[in-house]
Amino acid sequence: MKALVAQELSGPSGLVYTDVEDLDDAAGNGMVVVDVGAAGVCFPDLLLIKGEYQLKLDPPFVPGTEVAGVVRSAPDDSGFTAGQRVSTLTMLGAWAERVAVPAAGVTLTPDGIDDGSAVCLLGNYYTMYFALERRAALRAGETVLVLGSAGGVGTAAIQIAKAMGARVIAMVHRTGAADFVESLGADVVLPLTPGWAQAVRDHTDGRGVDVVVDPVGGSVFDDAIRVLATEGRLLVLGFASGGGIPTVKVNRLLLRNVSVVGVGLGEFVNRTPGAQAEIGAGLAKLVDAGLRPPPPVRYPLSEGRAALESLAAGGVKGKVVLEP
Repeated sequence: MKALVAQELSGPSGLVYTDVEDLDDAAGNGMVVVDVGAAGVCFPDLLLIKGEYQLKLDPPFVPGTEVAGVVRSAPDDSGFTAGQRVSTLTMLGAWAERVAVPAAGVTLTPDGIDDGSAVCLLGNYYTMYFALERRAALRAGETVLVLGSAGGVGTAAIQIAKAMGARVIAMVHRTGAADFVESLGADVVLPLTPGWAQAVRDHTDGRGVDVVVDPVGGSVFDDAIRVLATEGRLLVLGFASGGGIPTVKVNRLLLRNVSVVGVGLGEFVNRTPGAQAEIGAGLAKLVDAGLRPPPPVRYPLSEGRAALESLAAGGVKGKVVLEP
């Protein structure tokens, strides 16, 4: 079968579309084999193939963690049968024509959405539902500030926060991204330019925001702390700016009764039995109520290198998916 293989840790240039060993016998080893309809691409994938992620792997390997497709084969006791449409998160291997995954991590794909949209609801939307519902304990009527709002995490943050009844202020730094972000339902869209923190205060009558979603890090972190209202929570999701890992003087947290909250979905799921199913069930309720991700940016699997190059250059609004 064909796959996109990381042959060296040099970023997108190290990816090669080539033949790899097939998975037809995997069902006999207790795994569900899925014919991939779409596989997700996210920022941690880019870090992984550059050797800059916390998980360090020696090449060659097939990256990718988000999959939607059709069951090809499954163990008799798995609860799945050939032909069912399913979605799953996997540790590796999604950027291929087929993937083998444990049955416990497989869920049926909701009716009414295609595989590309189903993939969009996996990593980023699972992460942001976990972040806002559990880590931030977001309540209806609160105000959420989203940094990096035109990316995959930002897109999910806006839509889930709105679905949970929050008011959303979205920051954009890309030229031409404002219309896209407005289409997601953000109440206020502001440019991430010098003086942005004062603009946020002006739009909250000086009070500040209850929750900041920060996948950016770097130089914006200090201002993000400053715009928190009393008992505000800043969610740390990553450091996409590349400007280094910020630090905070904890006396600022004490004096202002604010919190900096880490969001690590993978570690939480690994340590908490049943957590992935619980998060998925909560997100499914929002989908049943009408939540739909924006159409993804689609690339053929064979052009995966170009997809990753576009992501690295900041040229993507929303989610990138690869389709075999």
